[in-house]
Amino acid sequence: MVLNQLTNGMKQQKVKFTIRQDGTITEEVMGVIGNECENLTKRIEERLGVVERVEHKAEYYEQKQTTEGNVTLYDN
Repeated sequence: MVLNQLTNGMKQQKVKFTIRQDGTITEEVMGVIGNECENLTKRIEERLGVVERVEHKAEYYEQKQTTEGNVTLYDN
């Protein structure tokens, strides 16, 4: 099962759930940088039960890049 969500920046976030025959559920978060994945999955994990193990992907350790600067407009 895959849940899709669009954020304000219109970047698609996905949470993929894999349910194994033994009842183990694995979730994978895609399209998220930093600890946003934890915010995205917190309520779901609370309802599923005990989280046995968490493995962070490389994206977890990335930081959001923001651009800020001054712009001067000239009227010719």
